Amino acid sequence: QIQDARNHVNQAIYLLMNRDVSYKFKTGSEVLKLMDAVMLQLSRARNRLTTPATLTLPEIASSGLTKMFTPALPPDILVNFYINLNKLCLTVYQLHVLQPSTTKNFKPAGGSILHNPGAMFEFGNQRYEVSHVHKVECVVPWLNDALVFFTVSLQLCQQLKDKISVFSSYWNYRPY
Repeated sequence: QIQDARNHVNQAIYLLMNRDVSYKFKTGSEVLKLMDAVMLQLSRARNRLTTPATLTLPEIASSGLTKMFTPALPPDILVNFYINLNKLCLTVYQLHVLQPSTTKNFKPAGGSILHNPGAMFEFGNQRYEVSHVHKVECVVPWLNDALVFFTVSLQLCQQLKDKISVFSSYWNYRPY
């Protein structure tokens, strides 16, 4: 998520810097169009930090997160890391293998930020049920700062757009 947010910021910077230093804007609508594109990238960056991805349990199982530990995690454990606002979150899922002869109705869980006990999924020709969920959150102070900076930068862009709109309407005004 942090890398995605950074990529969106880099795209916003590219949009702003991708002109010759001597370039002069010809119309207010040209500036408004640029600000819209910049604001879109800044909004996307902010949203990547405020809205974690909803993943299915098989997506979590196939991600590299579970495989990155040394020594390896037991096969009945899944982990997921994500950013939610100003917190780094770790969710640990303890799994129970469902026997093929089980009489329990198998209903695969859909995508979610947090899967509850009882959620079921299939991975690698094996069916699992989540038996326990443990979640730990850690506040990361600079994430809060980043969210504040995104909000302030979006407000400044909007203020610039508002001022350009006022002047553009003044310039386009023709008395009868």
